Parts: sequence; structure tokens; C-alpha cells
Amino acid sequence: MLNARLGAGLLAMALAFTGLTMTAPPAGAESAAEINRGVDNALQILYAKDPDARKLAEQAKAVLVFPNIVKAGFLFGAQYGDGAMRQKGKTVGYYNSVAASYGLQAGVQVFGYALFFMTDSALTYLANSGGFELGTGPSIVVLDTGAARAFTTSTVQSDMYAMFFDQRGLMAGLGIQGSKISRIDK
Repeated sequence: MLNARLGAGLLAMALAFTGLTMTAPPAGAESAAEINRGVDNALQILYAKDPDARKLAEQAKAVLVFPNIVKAGFLFGAQYGDGAMRQKGKTVGYYNSVAASYGLQAGVQVFGYALFFMTDSALTYLANSGGFELGTGPSIVVLDTGAARAFTTSTVQSDMYAMFFDQRGLMAGLGIQGSKISRIDK
């Protein structure tokens, strides 16, 4: 079972393999205020890039935003980041996203993603699971830019939708399958 310390350790190991150093404090060191500022900025970036994402957020029961996921690897890889869940524009909890991987990979990438929880059952699953792996719980669909435009209250079919934004760096592939999301205290 991955936790925040293991995730931060894996990330540090992956960065060491790639020859990069961490100049910022570990991802888990962010305060609630820093996470909230990051989420505010991330939502501005997402809505500017894809205004229809705002419409999807208005239909969602909650939106979980991870503004800065750092992914690094050289054969072994890891990604980690902190985020906040918003309901009706207010933060209702803090979470981290951790993943580890092995395979032909090399590089470092920073990106953000938002999970739009469309059903009460998806929110209940997150609350009751004590952390869950994406791809093993509620159904999730990854949306391309502009895909949210087609959604109305009658066309929403999945429990959750994911949107990526603000991708920077060099790393082949981008995914959240197998990422573990856990609630954290801030």
C-alpha cells in the first residue's frame, strides 16, 4: 500500500535516477493555504484552456483538483502531488495522489488534473474506501479538450471524468490509471 512518505521517497529516487535534484520542499510539505492557492490557479488555467470544463464543474457533485503532479522516472518511475476537493466552490478536504511504475520510461513531467465526481456513489466510494486506486473503483472517463461541451444533465453517463491541464516537461505517456488517491490532514 502506497502512502505519502513512500510516494515522496519513490519520487526522490526517480529524480535521482534522472540526475535531477529536488530544489523545492517535498510535495507533502505544502500547507492547506498553499494547496488552496494552487487549486485556485489550476482552475483558472483549466477554465481558460477549456471554458466548457466550468460547465462540467457546475454539474459535478464535487471536483478534486491536483494542481501539480510531479512525475519522474528512469525505468522506475513515480508521481506525487497534493490537491483539494471543492464542493460548491469551497474546499471540503485535502488529498494526495501517488503512483509508481516500471518500464521503458525516462524524464520528468509536471501536470495537473481535475476529477469531476458526477454521482453521490462516487463520492461515497472515495469517502469510505480510505483511499482508492483510479481504475478500480467508480467508472472514469478521461476527456480531451472541448469534450465537456457535449455534456448536459441527461448525457452525463460516468461516475467521474478526468481532465489534464498545464503539462510541462519531457516524459512519454500520461495517465492516472493505478494512481492511489488518499485523504490527508491539513
